[in-house]
Amino acid sequence: MFRIVSKEVLNPTVTRMAILAPFVSKKAKPGQFIILRTDENGERIPLTVAGTDPVKGTVSIIFQVVGATTEKLNHLQAGDSLADFVGPLGRPSELEGLKNVAVIGGGAGCAIALPLAEALHKQGTRVTSIVGFRCKDLVILEKDFETCSDKYIKMSDDGTWGTKGLVTAALEEEIKAGVKFDEVIAIGPVIMMKFVCLLTKKYNVKTVVSMNPIMIDGTGMCGCCRIVVGGKLKFACVDGPDFDGHEVDFDSAMLRNGQYRPWERHKYEETCNLFKKEVK
Repeated sequence: MFRIVSKEVLNPTVTRMAILAPFVSKKAKPGQFIILRTDENGERIPLTVAGTDPVKGTVSIIFQVVGATTEKLNHLQAGDSLADFVGPLGRPSELEGLKNVAVIGGGAGCAIALPLAEALHKQGTRVTSIVGFRCKDLVILEKDFETCSDKYIKMSDDGTWGTKGLVTAALEEEIKAGVKFDEVIAIGPVIMMKFVCLLTKKYNVKTVVSMNPIMIDGTGMCGCCRIVVGGKLKFACVDGPDFDGHEVDFDSAMLRNGQYRPWERHKYEETCNLFKKEVK
């Protein structure tokens, strides 16, 4: 069992937890993920490592409540335990040698982008963080990004936070102003990553994206996390989760992710109803 050490609500749908997992904490690197189960009969879900504290032996995870398992997870409190917490899994992000990087985060994807921005900042890389949310009420990790960014650009769909507009507009403005990025790292909704890559391809700027498709075992055996990269099938769990964004077939990834949404919604509503009955 893996004890929840702390729990923090970041916005109405996003929560941060610290989990006591000493062996994972010692080994995990930026870009890697874990797979957890809330209970012995629970579903396995992947979550990116949002931070580690090897001294305390804790691993931070940040999740958005979008389905049945994240709903269950969000009902747990500090002191409760998880049945499984396996990792680190996946390939660490390749950050060594980068001098000037733009880190693009969209919505809950900022939870994955932050540890990369922090690692880059720590190694002396100049970091331009461009993050976007639908509105001010959904903003997370603002102070964290301010701490690790040489330049922090805030964007929102409705203009209630930072500048009104999309992250792609802010990125193109930086490129047109003459900023030479060694690499752009984009993490967020698949549609956002697609349009970031279309933009950077136009300017011939290397772009890495973090893919988070449906996943079960995290070892490449089930094949559920397959995506098309450069015309070839890849498994996000063992070949990624980072990939060359200019090679990813985003349209097929979006189609595949959308196939299970009706079932996922049904299980989410079923789980919410169970919790309501327990409260009564």
